[in-house]
Amino acid sequence: MQESLNDAIIECVRACGGSKQVGAALWPEKTPDAAQRALLDCLNEDRPAKLSPEQLLLILRMARQRGHHDGINYIAAELGYGTPVPIEPRDEIADLQRQFIEASRAMTRMAERMEKLGGSAAS
Repeated sequence: MQESLNDAIIECVRACGGSKQVGAALWPEKTPDAAQRALLDCLNEDRPAKLSPEQLLLILRMARQRGHHDGINYIAAELGYGTPVPIEPRDEIADLQRQFIEASRAMTRMAERMEKLGGSAAS
């Protein structure tokens, strides 16, 4: 476990290929070297520059795509949550499909009950 959120984010940046790659993703409008310097400034606790919440999420998302979870695990531990478990996209799709099918069945059952009670499902 990292000692600070900043340390955890630095590890995420390393897992994502380093500050040059991550900096370019955060600031595509800058040259790779300028983006790298901007990121290193944000990760230096002695500097005033900081990452925005959206930039922090992008780094966490990039790290997750590479199977690295130090950042989110640090945040969860600091807030008193258990270790998060990543959901694979195919698992999420299957779960959403199951929920959709169940919701469709529930709607059909409600329409049938409404008809039995004398109402119309269309009204």
